[in-house]
Formats: sequence, C-alpha cells, structure tokens
Amino acid sequence: MAKLTITNNLRRLRFDANEMTQKDLAEKVGVTRQTIVAIENAKYSPTLELAILISRVFGKPLEEVFNIDDAA
Repeated sequence: MAKLTITNNLRRLRFDANEMTQKDLAEKVGVTRQTIVAIENAKYSPTLELAILISRVFGKPLEEVFNIDDAA
C-alpha cells in the first residue's frame, strides 16, 4: 500500500480568519506553534483529536481543513 499524504488548508483558513497567527491557533488547540508549523508544512500528521479541534476553531468540516492525497 502506498503511503498517503495528508494535506491541509491551514494557511488559507488562518488568513481568512482575520489573519490568525500560528501561535494563536496553537494556543486555541493546546499545542506548540512548532506543531502548527509542522502540520502546515505536511511534516507532521495531526492526531484525529487534534484535527477535529483545529476544524472546530475554524467552524469547518474536517474535510475542508484536511485532505488525503492518495495518488501514487
């Protein structure tokens, strides 16, 4: 099975949310700014719990925040 890549729209969503900073988002979901940076850069896949918390911050369904790129 090919490895799946999780992509996200965090940067755009932060911008649309009154230019929310990475630090602001991190504080809202209880992680470090570095964790948000790693997620945005697809270096780290969030846990399901964290992904749900992030989607709730933006008031968006999970599928509008995170996507799975399964093209091999």
